[in-house]
Amino acid sequence: MKFATKAIHAGIAPDPSTGAIMTPIFQTSTYVQQAPGDHKGYEYSRTHNPTRTTLQDNLAALENGKIGLCFASGMAAIDAILKLLKPGDEVISTNDLYGGTYRIFTKVFEKYGIKFHFVSMERVEDLNEYINEKTKLIWVETPTNPMMNIIDIAGIAEITKERGVLLAVDNTFATPFLQTPLDLGADIVMHSVTKYLAGHSDVVMGAIVVNDEQLGQELAFLQNACGAVPGPQDCFLVLRGIKTLHIRMERHSQNGKTIAAFLVNHPKVERVYWPGFEVHPNHQIALKQMKDFGGMISFTLKDNRTEAAFKVMEHLHLFSLAESLGGVESLCGHPATMTHASIPKEEREKVGLVDSLIRLSVGIEDAEDLKRDLAAALDVL
Repeated sequence: MKFATKAIHAGIAPDPSTGAIMTPIFQTSTYVQQAPGDHKGYEYSRTHNPTRTTLQDNLAALENGKIGLCFASGMAAIDAILKLLKPGDEVISTNDLYGGTYRIFTKVFEKYGIKFHFVSMERVEDLNEYINEKTKLIWVETPTNPMMNIIDIAGIAEITKERGVLLAVDNTFATPFLQTPLDLGADIVMHSVTKYLAGHSDVVMGAIVVNDEQLGQELAFLQNACGAVPGPQDCFLVLRGIKTLHIRMERHSQNGKTIAAFLVNHPKVERVYWPGFEVHPNHQIALKQMKDFGGMISFTLKDNRTEAAFKVMEHLHLFSLAESLGGVESLCGHPATMTHASIPKEEREKVGLVDSLIRLSVGIEDAEDLKRDLAAALDVL
């Protein structure tokens, strides 16, 4: 089954009681049993809910996985993955990553005796010097947030399988339409469903997809035991959003290419970070593991002051200044003071996240209108 067909049909069937083509919102906390333990597969909605089950099955199919699990947020999904570890374990993470991920690593789980190393993974072979007998998890974002670095998932997977280490990939920026990490050897795929999967800026949710049955059971236990699950209304909205994921990602990618080309030739822009450029350090890896390059772009200004970035963003109109990304509408953000403020300034600047860097989530509006909006805002400098 091709992706577009899976997005609309995989794991989804008409409601058997009514024939409703859309999965119903099962807004219930509990389920009547015929006798103790004699039920129809559902007992309590923290553990299982039919709307959530359908969404989990759909997400698993899109990632070419066997087990999908949904959580109340992307951070709740990351929290569950980290709870697979124990004190003394070590994690190696990309050094350019979402600020919330960095925060939960360093401010929450370090207190429980888990050690984190933040390293560049653009050269796969460099990873070997950091792995030891205590390493239990490699955490990868690709493309990374916000510097748009590309990590060779298959190359990392070769190392982790040799060393018996789990490989988790945050696939939020790419989505399974552009990239399927499980096919490349990853053990765990994580999503902030809030972003492209839901796609309409109206849901907060996270998800995990795996192939290994035992790993899936361990994560399902944590999902139920810790209880950070989404409600059925949100699951319904995501199911609706996913039906157009393939169409939206095609348009996000087309618009992203147009905006990246516009910015790279603008006299007031210093540098543009987008993996579709042939000069991108790992462009060939992106070509190999991605279907297209998506709608996320970061850029810096020749005027490298924070005030200059603020001035540009304040004069944008179609690009709304807001947290998050991946909705149908275009957004802009200032990572240094917004999404990545929890990362110390010196750590941000090591990876190129300077104060003038602006991150764009290019929506599905008309690309010419978006170009005019950016041109007018840059003209105020």
